Amino acid sequence: MPEPIVVRQERHIPAPPAAVFALLTDPEKILRWMGTEAQVEPKPEGLYLVNVTGARFARGSFREVVPVHRLAYSFGWDGSEVVPPGSSLVEIDLIEQPDGTLLCLTHTGLPNAEQCAGHAEGWAHYIGRLAEAAAGRNPGPDPWAGRT
Repeated sequence: MPEPIVVRQERHIPAPPAAVFALLTDPEKILRWMGTEAQVEPKPEGLYLVNVTGARFARGSFREVVPVHRLAYSFGWDGSEVVPPGSSLVEIDLIEQPDGTLLCLTHTGLPNAEQCAGHAEGWAHYIGRLAEAAAGRNPGPDPWAGRT
């Protein structure tokens, strides 16, 4: 039986879970590390809408919100037939550690290995930028701006 198509990322972030959670749920703070526009309502059935590169909106809705510990939201891309809005699931767990937070991301429901690889690359890129912002540094202009 083939392995399920799953993206898993773990990253130590040198900031407390509350600071990381805010960077994931506050629209103004999201824009420090990802996107050009963000509209999020971090509550069950609340909207998740982020223009990630300035050229494409990720859209879904929150399924689970446990402040400073866990987020789960449906995810997909406006205008995509391959990964349409809400067709996959992103789960993020924030585990407190003595020197910061372990961010554990799982993205399931992607349709094939190619999409899995592309989303893994995207999450690695943006989680790296999130870690920079959480550490109080400016990650600078997104080199992926305009990418579709």
